[in-house]
Amino acid sequence: MAPTDAGQKDHCTRCGDCCRSATPSLHLQDLPLLAQGILPRNGLYTVRKGEAVWDNIENRIAVADREMIKVRGKDGGPCCMFYDQGESSCRIYARRPAQCSAMNCWDPSGFLDVHRRPKLERVHILPPGAAAALAAEHERRCSYRELENLVQRIPEGGEGPLQEILKMLRFDFHLRPLASERLGMDLLEMDLLFGRPLIRTIRRFGLQVIQESDTFILTPLAPPREGTTAWPS
Repeated sequence: MAPTDAGQKDHCTRCGDCCRSATPSLHLQDLPLLAQGILPRNGLYTVRKGEAVWDNIENRIAVADREMIKVRGKDGGPCCMFYDQGESSCRIYARRPAQCSAMNCWDPSGFLDVHRRPKLERVHILPPGAAAALAAEHERRCSYRELENLVQRIPEGGEGPLQEILKMLRFDFHLRPLASERLGMDLLEMDLLFGRPLIRTIRRFGLQVIQESDTFILTPLAPPREGTTAWPS
């Protein structure tokens, strides 16, 4: 969801560009939409601090300087899961998130005003208990700050940093189905609880994971083709 060239339009033509190009991040004022089930938890994911994310203000890939919660895209792509392509409409239009309500592509001022307001974070929606404790433990053991530190140590650190990274990747990977079962939560909700899987987001650091059964192999990421980007995944 990014403001477009204000000189091209002066009203909504239902072109769908804003819905197809990105999904909204959520704000504190969107909490009622979660409480009422308008935004299901399995339709959301957390972008953790230090993770690669598309900056829909600057229209570029950036590193998140704070946590945020976003609506999922369709099939892992940028198109919002609530966008009905056949009808060129939003399936929750009357109860859409604050960023969507403020979006006027011909005048980005309203969107920018909402964008500056406090973002929704996991602490706002996870009550004290097992789920919140697991999310905190995961953050302690799998922070992007520590992952970046390990990646920077690879050139002179030999196998040590690589093994620590693989240990982190395995913990993140195996925790998700286990937590889903133990907490009685949809497996899709694990992306809200723990953020997106590290085996995908590690691409930010120029690395990729090749998975062979239960074995992870860490290799350099191939250079992106011309006109494409290597991350976010």
